[in-house]
Amino acid sequence: MKMSDIKAWVEYVVEWAAKDPYSFLTAVILALTPLFLACAALSWKLAKMTETREKEQKKKQKCQENIAKAKH
Repeated sequence: MKMSDIKAWVEYVVEWAAKDPYSFLTAVILALTPLFLACAALSWKLAKMTETREKEQKKKQKCQENIAKAKH
């Protein structure tokens, strides 16, 4: 893609946004909605993984503390 093609496309988008802002914003929101949903799902999954990892670490720490107590 040439630089002039990109420039023409940007000019078209800016002109569209200036002439009809409501349809432009609607199109942008519709285009971004799947990305927002994917971000939310991945964030939830990461939070669950972090929570599970923290529980496992606490469990291991308690086990090590009990072993240390038993040795004394």
